[in-house]
Amino acid sequence: MCISWVTDDRSAPSVVEYGRSPGKYTASAAGDHTTYHYFFYKSGAIHHATIGPLEPGTTYYYRCGKAGDELSLRTPPATLPIEFVVIGDLGQTGWTASTLSHIGGGDYDMLLLPGDLSYADTQQPLWDSFGRLVQPLASARPWMVTAGNHEMEALPVVELAPFAAYNARWRMPHEESGSRSNLYYSFDAAGGAAHVVMLGSYAAFGEGSEQRRWLEADLARVDRRRTPWLLVLLHAPWYNTNQAHQGEGEKMRLAMERMLYEARVDVVFAGHVHAYERFTRIYDNEADSRGPMYITIGDGGNREGLALRFIADHRSAHLSVFREASFGHGRLRIVNETSAVWTWHRNDDEYATVRDEVWIESLAAGKQSIARTAGRHTDEL
Repeated sequence: MCISWVTDDRSAPSVVEYGRSPGKYTASAAGDHTTYHYFFYKSGAIHHATIGPLEPGTTYYYRCGKAGDELSLRTPPATLPIEFVVIGDLGQTGWTASTLSHIGGGDYDMLLLPGDLSYADTQQPLWDSFGRLVQPLASARPWMVTAGNHEMEALPVVELAPFAAYNARWRMPHEESGSRSNLYYSFDAAGGAAHVVMLGSYAAFGEGSEQRRWLEADLARVDRRRTPWLLVLLHAPWYNTNQAHQGEGEKMRLAMERMLYEARVDVVFAGHVHAYERFTRIYDNEADSRGPMYITIGDGGNREGLALRFIADHRSAHLSVFREASFGHGRLRIVNETSAVWTWHRNDDEYATVRDEVWIESLAAGKQSIARTAGRHTDEL
């Protein structure tokens, strides 16, 4: 597990002490730190230290920099079942706080975020306030993220490189998966029962690109007999019937959709559009039982508000199973090698209300079926 934290003191040690009992640290790990400048802003020391090896499904207590408060984390399980929380376009608003509160109200093993984290948008202190906002959850469970357009913060006139703050603060395990970029990577979960691919919507993805070569090699290594679940996250959705951001994921879809289809990816999660939408299984704009299910979950609570208008006669409207412009979060619970359940929890209400639910059969398991039940919207695919 990589622990990341920021200190105002740039000489503070990049050390994490940890153990299985509160206040009793039986091991420690040393890491490194970095800083970056953005106009007149200079970051604190951004520390990264990898602790372990750790036991799965185990609570560890830890302290960063040999000082400060004790925190605790729980490692993910080594076998199924496993539960992922999925949120996109989070931001730092009252709705964000509501989303985080609802997430914290239920147990889960890992959080996946398909881009647009802090909405700092060049205002670098907002990266610091975002860290403080998410710390209660991000310190306790793994947060696996990929970049959105709001992470770019590029100003070429003054030679400020894109993703400078994001890459310095949110270091993902890209090298471990053979990637040369922090903008795309992959990892296994539940002892390899699930393989999660995080793609970069704003990294080159066309023919001959490094990301495309990496994705081909990564998918080729997945043995679906050992890994029945294959998930993909990216920022700009490939399928979208909302008026917002129409067509922005189309070039990437044309470049990469066949690769995901041939690998029998089970679900593709996206953000960017500030609403919730779930499609049936699709390939090349047609319903296809061998294609991925596409879910847009860009409704975490950002400051730009909801994308309220869906296009009734959109060419993909017949593929859209459920859509609603409300803030909320999703949960994917992979129950076993063949079955998982996805729920979308709307937070317009005092409590996180389940507004959409679908049972999913792994494409590695064989046939797919569709069923409907009365009451709450429920499918089986």
